[in-house]
Amino acid sequence: MKFNDLLKESLSSLKSNKLRTGLTMLGIIIGVASVISMISLGEGSKVSIQQSIESLGSNNLIVFPGIVQPGRGFVASGRGSAEVLKIKDVEEIKKIENVSAVSPEVQRRFQIVSDIGNNINSTVLGIAPEFFQVRNIQIAEGDQITNENIRSFSKVAVLGSNVAKDLFGDIDPLGRKIRINNLSFRVIGVMQPKGSAGFVSYDDFILVPYTVMQKQLAGTEYFNSITVKVDSKENIEKVREEIEIRLTELHKVTEPDFSIFSQEDILTTLTSVINTFTIFLSFIAGISLIVGGIGIMNMMLTSVTERTREIGLRKAIGAKNKNILNQILLESVFITLIGGAVGIILGSCITIFVGKITNITIIISYKAILISILVSTSIGIIFGYYPAKKAANLDPIEALRYE
Repeated sequence: MKFNDLLKESLSSLKSNKLRTGLTMLGIIIGVASVISMISLGEGSKVSIQQSIESLGSNNLIVFPGIVQPGRGFVASGRGSAEVLKIKDVEEIKKIENVSAVSPEVQRRFQIVSDIGNNINSTVLGIAPEFFQVRNIQIAEGDQITNENIRSFSKVAVLGSNVAKDLFGDIDPLGRKIRINNLSFRVIGVMQPKGSAGFVSYDDFILVPYTVMQKQLAGTEYFNSITVKVDSKENIEKVREEIEIRLTELHKVTEPDFSIFSQEDILTTLTSVINTFTIFLSFIAGISLIVGGIGIMNMMLTSVTERTREIGLRKAIGAKNKNILNQILLESVFITLIGGAVGIILGSCITIFVGKITNITIIISYKAILISILVSTSIGIIFGYYPAKKAANLDPIEALRYE
């Protein structure tokens, strides 16, 4: 039996019961669409995070208090306190060769009230003027925090774009007052919208001089972190080693009581988390492919039972076992291929739609498409083989007697 004849017979058989064929395809369509969208959105998320982190400044090292131990995250060393970073550490790091800028940061959350009565709970960041260079933050209107503000303990604030809208709506916030922990601050600037970088969005932050934060808001002399801008990527590891040596000596400890991360370290961690979730969700989505395969087997078994007399007649007039086997297999593969094609289109549409509403970079994974085609074809062959073999082995005499 020629392939063209097999093709026509298979298509004719599938068309004879369109509703059952369509419902059988549904499991394959959902499975393929889920796998395509999960993998594509995972790839897009990784690119979006990379772009966001790089937009916050390149060639940065971040010094955190405390050490990191596997499975425990940030833990304090020595006395049991992670408060180890002071202004002397900042001054020491500034002396290191190839360091372009150093930005100490103190972070707390407070209830913020504007002078028009609006209030929000937001993160307040105590910073130095170098923060804008290190974090690549631009001012949309007004001024930055200056060294004079630091020295004079000026109660001034720069608002993130979202905070400015929440506190003042359409009113120009420049020159207006906000209250942070019952202290009055004058708004001197508003940051340009930056978007989120990983789990951080400076659009939702308020910036104040770190001296005011330490002495009057947080009541501490310590920093939550120190961000160091290195002049080039080639010098990052050298500067990291030098920071570790100098701060260890300065703290008079034998082992570092702080941790140093590069942007690459943070990106690797976030990418690892996304990869894990993508694989997990894709695995769950892949289960529907197996369910679809079981549906195909069930349909083909039903079809073989319904066509028992037809198969017996064909075998009686000379059809060989392999002709029957190939036709049933071809029908099964057709179902998975058509379902896979529809699933690829649906999965791509879902990816594009979710990408637009979440601002995630859209990346249609061609690797996922290829894998989905191969997997769906394999499912058609694997789950269609038993019904095809059963049909091919029918005894023509018994098949003709079947009612």
